Amino acid sequence: MRSLITYWQHHPSLSYLFSGLFIGPTSQAPRVDERGSHLLDELEASLTEVEQAPPWVVDRALRNFLSDLTGNTHRAEFCIDKLHSPDSASGRQGLVEFRGFEMPPHARMSLAQMLLLRALTVHFWKSPYRHPLVRWGTLLHDRFLLPHYVWTDFQGVMNELQEAGYPFSPAWYESFLEFRFPHYGSVEYEGVVLELRMALEPWLVFGEEAGAARQARVVDSAVERLQVKCSGLDPERFLILCNGRRVPLQGTGGDGEYVAGVRYKAWKAAFGLHPTIEVHAPLVFDLFDRRLGRSVGGCVYHVAHPGGRAYETFPVNAYEAESRRISRFWAFGHSSGDYPPPDWVQRLATQYGQAPASVREPRPEAVNSDFPCTLDLRRPL
Repeated sequence: MRSLITYWQHHPSLSYLFSGLFIGPTSQAPRVDERGSHLLDELEASLTEVEQAPPWVVDRALRNFLSDLTGNTHRAEFCIDKLHSPDSASGRQGLVEFRGFEMPPHARMSLAQMLLLRALTVHFWKSPYRHPLVRWGTLLHDRFLLPHYVWTDFQGVMNELQEAGYPFSPAWYESFLEFRFPHYGSVEYEGVVLELRMALEPWLVFGEEAGAARQARVVDSAVERLQVKCSGLDPERFLILCNGRRVPLQGTGGDGEYVAGVRYKAWKAAFGLHPTIEVHAPLVFDLFDRRLGRSVGGCVYHVAHPGGRAYETFPVNAYEAESRRISRFWAFGHSSGDYPPPDWVQRLATQYGQAPASVREPRPEAVNSDFPCTLDLRRPL
């Protein structure tokens, strides 16, 4: 148990690659560090207690950390209610529930999950994983909800298993990447490839609402996130804009490869954290040429039907569902014309003549030290 908890905490991809859409601190399978980094010091002390200890000590030492924000021990990434609880005979069945795993749509994908869990269990049985916990902080939800960082981290897991003598291949799990992070579309302009993929977004649970027969709690599913990935980009010449705002691209280590996340309000909900913030869709992405002072290409992503209508029926099969998704991405529709300079630049241009081209570009975004990799369109410029 100590090896599993520590290894999962070190590799967020194991929490998010196989999960459902409902993730985060108020989900039904929160990570041990999503309740707050202040608990990690106490958890590390408890992890040392379970070394060479009787089975009942594992339950007493870890059950209070493997729970959600309300203390529900069944709503946790690792549920040990049935492992060896001294409270009742039903709690001593030697079972551990991996609640962070969603049932995949195909039997072979399920077999791949089981194979991974078995290999890690055998690996830790032979070589226990003993390392300090990582203080991810806000980096956990800034980077590891994006498919690029999830897949990079998971490739590290595959490499470790290969070095341990287990012939795993990342290709076996590419179906999970495509299933959890669907590809919206990609375009290429001026040698720059711009790709959009779905990213994960924690849905927070609201306070109680009075229902017809009982109290109910809903989640804020109106906020979504996607990943913007660029290759062949020269940041000295080009910017990536989303609805006219700079996307905070982060280098991946590859030549000219950058990635970032965009959070936005996808639709108007009756219950929401921000009732006055309007919908940001459709999202218009521009490849902005800093020398020319205008966009030279881009694409548009629609959250729902591009015409604004709602589908009256469910798709009859996977092909119709795919066609609906494809129709929501346009490889055209970028902002046209020169970028309008700020008001103070216009005043200077009126007083002293033509404004220099160096200021005819979008104003830089204020750097969010907690989420440097994410553009949140709900926050003002």
